Amino acid sequence: MKAVLIVHNAAIDEEVNEALESGGIDCYTKFTNVLGKGELSEPHLNTDVWPGVNHGTLVVTEQAKALELMEAVRKMREKLGPEGIKAFMWEIDQVT
Repeated sequence: MKAVLIVHNAAIDEEVNEALESGGIDCYTKFTNVLGKGELSEPHLNTDVWPGVNHGTLVVTEQAKALELMEAVRKMREKLGPEGIKAFMWEIDQVT
């Protein structure tokens, strides 16, 4: 099993949801109003100075679907630029 965490601008949540659906992923956890700053992006801190928020979407799935999701995120980064979305994948040892 693999875990994929997608951190993305709240404005593109619909595109992320479409990627999940098209990849056959119907189980995930969504973290809304996530604040932070990435290496290539301006801070999203939901303040007057640094407006905006991100969402985090966590998926635990089989390796093949995780790899397909990572590829979908790569394609979104090419289309939208690196500021709007980033994904991380790691191994899951157990799920109970």
